[in-house]
Amino acid sequence: MTYRGRFAPSPTGPLHFGSLVSALASWLDARAHRGAWLLRVEDIDGPRTVPGSAQDILATLERFGMRTDEPPVWQSTRMARYSQALEQLKADGFVYPCGCTRKEIADSLLHAHARNTTLAYPGTCRNGLHGKPARAWRLRVPDGDAAVITFEDRWQGKQTQNLATEVGDFVLRRADDQWAYQLAVVVDDADAGITHIVRGADLMDSTARQIYLQQCLGVPTPRYLHVPVVTNEHGEKLSKQNGATALDCDKPLEALNAAATHLGLNLADGGASGSVHATLDDFYAAATAAWSKKMRLAV
Repeated sequence: MTYRGRFAPSPTGPLHFGSLVSALASWLDARAHRGAWLLRVEDIDGPRTVPGSAQDILATLERFGMRTDEPPVWQSTRMARYSQALEQLKADGFVYPCGCTRKEIADSLLHAHARNTTLAYPGTCRNGLHGKPARAWRLRVPDGDAAVITFEDRWQGKQTQNLATEVGDFVLRRADDQWAYQLAVVVDDADAGITHIVRGADLMDSTARQIYLQQCLGVPTPRYLHVPVVTNEHGEKLSKQNGATALDCDKPLEALNAAATHLGLNLADGGASGSVHATLDDFYAAATAAWSKKMRLAV
């Protein structure tokens, strides 16, 4: 199988250090496998998209020496494909319309917490809307043993999630007519032929849902690797929402060496992690070799 990986940033602001770590890990894994590295701009969430930030992210990656092997894909151009996938799921009986409001769902989860029962969506609309107008579309998850999704993460090891008790039927098209992340990412990865997904561990919780959705759509399941997220001084994931600053494009090697250190890569012959290299080519040669050794890749 020819390796095809990707980095898929959301254009909600400039690229910051936490995103650089994920980008670098995905780039190194593709290069270590002698495979292709693709870029996808996940810009379907209109209210969160910041004008101009996608172009800024692409320019930053270029400045840092991470060049895509194919033209970038923009999710906002792929709405018809998401509609086709939803229609396929409707025809196969995997989805149903949901009329629940956010308040109704929040109330049901609050009551479930008080009863010390599952916090998954309770399936209120599984058997009909009960006179309510349709607001969203949900994927029906299986019951019993079929709801348990297990996969081997290349960094984190064996992972298991029970979709029925931990998630419940999840949304594919939101009440505001926006496509949900879960559907878009599965369709995009399948259409692009992605074989390996390398991303931050904050997305680990989505993986079981995506694997089940892949099964429903009849598309292959990629191999997954979730790297440790970068946190701030309060232990929170570093993000644009909590003040992460933009990368300094005048000092790419400094940031790249710091990202390699976060990934636990040994770049120096003397054994010191995070050794500063003179050029981007020098850095990437050392980092790719270190990644191959860390991941025990026979390439």
